[in-house]
Amino acid sequence: MGKRIVFLAMSFLLFLSVQNKAFAEKKEERSWKDETIYFIMVDRFNNGDKNNDFDVDLNDPSAYHGGDFKGVMDKLDYLDDLGVTAIWLTPVVKNEPGGYHGYWTENFYDTEEHFGSKDELKQLVKKAHDRDIKVILDLVVNHTGYKHPWLEESKQDWFHPEREIGNWDNQKEVENGWLAGLPDLNTENNETRKYLLDMAEYWIKETDIDGYRLDTVKHVPKDFWQEFSERVNRAKHGFYLIGEVWHNDPRYIAEYNKAGIQSFVDYPLFNEMVRIFRQSGQSLSELNAVWERNKFYYKDPHTLGNFIDNHDNIRFVREALLKQEDPEKRLKLALTYLYSAPGIPILYQGTEHMMDGAKDPDNRRMMDFTQNKDFERFTSKLGKLRQKHPALRRGDYSMIVDKDGKAVFKRKYQDETLYIAFNNDKKKSAISFSDKSLHNKKLVSLLSDEEIKVNDTSVEMNMDLESADIYSVQEADSDWKLYLIAAIIVLLLSSFYINKKRKKRTLSS
Repeated sequence: MGKRIVFLAMSFLLFLSVQNKAFAEKKEERSWKDETIYFIMVDRFNNGDKNNDFDVDLNDPSAYHGGDFKGVMDKLDYLDDLGVTAIWLTPVVKNEPGGYHGYWTENFYDTEEHFGSKDELKQLVKKAHDRDIKVILDLVVNHTGYKHPWLEESKQDWFHPEREIGNWDNQKEVENGWLAGLPDLNTENNETRKYLLDMAEYWIKETDIDGYRLDTVKHVPKDFWQEFSERVNRAKHGFYLIGEVWHNDPRYIAEYNKAGIQSFVDYPLFNEMVRIFRQSGQSLSELNAVWERNKFYYKDPHTLGNFIDNHDNIRFVREALLKQEDPEKRLKLALTYLYSAPGIPILYQGTEHMMDGAKDPDNRRMMDFTQNKDFERFTSKLGKLRQKHPALRRGDYSMIVDKDGKAVFKRKYQDETLYIAFNNDKKKSAISFSDKSLHNKKLVSLLSDEEIKVNDTSVEMNMDLESADIYSVQEADSDWKLYLIAAIIVLLLSSFYINKKRKKRTLSS
């Protein structure tokens, strides 16, 4: 009988443990706000097939460097280990000579021979999907390459008249002008429009991709994007559109949200992140202000794409070096915010290795997978934390401390609460705050496992210079108390059984 009681008590404890784990691991239906995107410039990522290396010159920053679809396939496990759940590839269509970047289209219906065949692209998508990694293709419908065959054919009405953009505040000029001298497609022409819409649907059905990153969105009329978004969403349910509207005013960008594009690379946030994190001493308050504006202007700001590096801007490491700052400390601060702020993190290839780079094409150097393995591990930890903790992907967001370059943000989703703390200063600092919800709780760092005790409802974080951390709110010593109580119950039951047995022996004797 005693053994049975002990067994039941221990079984009850095991049941509690399993149930807690089951609740913790219960997954909700995945949506785009849960993704982490890795941005790949195909030619500059990884050379997996030497057979397509014609015209390759690693010493020429404007020449092909050998990256291809096979090279991306070979690194899918690497990307998975980084916590990446979606990849964005620069345009894969056939380009005119010199178009290593993919933005000088020569043939909208074929793949670039330097990258590989259509079958290899389909194989890449399939292998990515096998790892639960989505694939986004960069798509250009605003212009073609400089010497597109249509210019010599009887399709001159497929283009706007050759004219540079003179007034960037004149929307008609922005939409009709030849950006950087590239022939501007006339999407008001019904034949041109039909061709581009058919082409967009073709690649979805042909390769089973999951989304498009839309290049130069503001240079194409909104009514085209409305028809485009309807067409691709009919082609595949849940298809993701993230547009590049290179503008500093969210009101201007959000107009394209109304035209059916659900997400955008967030340039206003990018500008503030670079300004704040490249140099110590800056207040983080404007990051909160960007979020408040985003909530007001966008349908779902959680699906906006956040980035600190890309192929069109000076790399963040160079920005920090220009300010004579420690690029490792500065980039750790920036990435911690990137992975913990509302929105989808977009990691540009090489940022996880602290790659440097000035203006284009220097910011497009061939990927180096060996440059900084320690920083790769740090980035991987952030990526995995974001996948593990729903509050980092879906939680509400508020700034509860903002003082002298020190900040604390609070994120809460269902029963999970996290605090993200920043010391953007060159000296160690204590950050203090109170929160009634912290009564009988403790904070545990998700980056170092350090514990911070809560004094009733007050917290004091002692933070190193130029550092950031993510803290999880947990019950104060709840686990050991539970097991201690259970152990006492087991001992009491065992003692009761032993005493009862002794009494029976005494009586029988």
